[in-house]
Formats: sequence, structure tokens, C-alpha cells
Amino acid sequence: MIVCITATGDTLDSEIDPRFGRCNYFIFYDTETKNYEVFPNKWREAMGGAGNQAAQFVLEKGAKKVITGNLGPRAEAILKLAGIEVILTSGKVKDIINNL
Repeated sequence: MIVCITATGDTLDSEIDPRFGRCNYFIFYDTETKNYEVFPNKWREAMGGAGNQAAQFVLEKGAKKVITGNLGPRAEAILKLAGIEVILTSGKVKDIINNL
């Protein structure tokens, strides 16, 4: 399963970013292969619609779960409509991955 985790930095030692649409990075972790990919958030500085664009990106990458600090109602609606589980939490990315 692919899990998307918002992160403040580009490593697994980073903290979970408290923002979804304006997070610094998206880390996509595959629970089966234990591999991950990191993508800078190109919508971070968008004038509007950052959450919607980020949610669409998560869908395109095939994530089935999103772990973040918080997300707006539109992004949440997009993700839930697509059947993606959303978990709101804080802490280090590596600690979350170790508990998946």
C-alpha cells in the first residue's frame, strides 16, 4: 500500500508537516517494498487551491492513506470521496513509518 506523509524536510528524520496543501514535501512510502519517494510540494506557494492540487497529486500517485498534521475541508472531501484514509497526527516521519 502507498502511504503519503506530509513532511517538513526531505528525509525520514523530518517532522510531519502540520499542513497538507502547503507542506514542504510529500513522502510516498510503499508498505510492501519499504521503498519511498520524496517530492517537493510545488503548490506550497500557490495563491489558492493548494489543497485541491495536492489532493489531486496524491490521487495520481496512487496513495491509499494520507498522514498529515491538518488539511482543509476541500482537500479532505476530495480524498475521502476517493476512498483515501486520512490520519491527522504529529511526530517524526520515521516513527510513523515504523508503526504502519
